[in-house]
Amino acid sequence: MRCLSSAALVAALLAVGATACGGAASGSQDGLTTLTVLSAASLDRVFPEMATEFSKAHPGVTVRFSFAGTDALVAQIEQGSPGDIFAGASAKYGDQLFEERFVDRPRAFATNRLVVIVPPANPAGIASPEDLSKPGIKLVVGAETVPAGIYTRKVLANLDALYGPSYSQAVLANIVSDEDNVEGVLTKVRLGEADAGFVYLTDAEAVGGAVRAVQLPSEAQAVATYPIAVIRSSAHRAAARRFESFVLGPIGRRLLADAGFGPPAAA
Repeated sequence: MRCLSSAALVAALLAVGATACGGAASGSQDGLTTLTVLSAASLDRVFPEMATEFSKAHPGVTVRFSFAGTDALVAQIEQGSPGDIFAGASAKYGDQLFEERFVDRPRAFATNRLVVIVPPANPAGIASPEDLSKPGIKLVVGAETVPAGIYTRKVLANLDALYGPSYSQAVLANIVSDEDNVEGVLTKVRLGEADAGFVYLTDAEAVGGAVRAVQLPSEAQAVATYPIAVIRSSAHRAAARRFESFVLGPIGRRLLADAGFGPPAAA
């Protein structure tokens, strides 16, 4: 058997665990298996760490990602885009893909919750969610079709019980932008282009002092459940199942907890 040269060996080792954004197809090259994970945008910080640890445990398998809003990922899968694993931010969409027979049965691997974020200087003086209903507040949220936007509207409806029946209507009237994913919301608030926005707790924690978080009343929260599933058209189903098991296993749980995600509800 021919041995690898030193340069080739170094290149191969560097390739293991590499991740990339974009929609590149999964495949194999030079004996390496490449998995493509179609992943919710709110996982774009923790999943690359997950891939690095996974590749340490499974030499010869690399993982790359296509990050987007969960609704966009579902559309990609339904239209036949190549991929090996779906990891979304809404159990609803995982169930939909399973019913349509595009993925194996989804398994919940994490939960998340929402917070209101404001710029560090907080020029609009937002001290509580009630302030979001004031006239002139510039609010950015996820679009109605993405999980973050769906959860946001559920929270606002829940807050009507605390702040009055017209509260959610007044807040919705202050929306100046519906974003395709939470990163869009985060960016606009960080740049001072909006007075406030709704994002996941994990996103707010990840950027530290770039934004300030305003907590929501616990009784108004909408818990986001994240499903993971192997895509049935995957050319690397065995490797994809190993990645799924890794995310659900002890190392995956630790990385998710470190990033601020909660555990899934007990079955």
